Amino acid sequence: MTTATNPRVLDHPTREEIRLEGVLHALSDAVRLRIVRDMAREQGELSCSYFDLPVTKSTTTHHFRVLRENGVIQQIYRGTAKLNALRRDDLDALFPGLLDSVLTAAEGQELRLGAPSAT
Repeated sequence: MTTATNPRVLDHPTREEIRLEGVLHALSDAVRLRIVRDMAREQGELSCSYFDLPVTKSTTTHHFRVLRENGVIQQIYRGTAKLNALRRDDLDALFPGLLDSVLTAAEGQELRLGAPSAT
């Protein structure tokens, strides 16, 4: 994992450090899955304030940290905003089809249950 020396630079695993069990853990939570689904749909960098999640700010911070530390997302500061982007290229290279399968399954579950998976 890269080591941050500047408090505005966040630690991220390199592509080679991303592990399947970590990715699956990160995607196993309904709130984190909702974040990833939003990022996949929007296909770009999104600020933390973009996400309207049913949890406290500190819990939201925790969820983003889990996603970042397990290599699912990249977080970068631009001015005062922390932007988030899905590491789709890394995930697709390491685990072909995994992300698309999880996103498709989550969409199917939402349709079947008639409610978003993070509520």
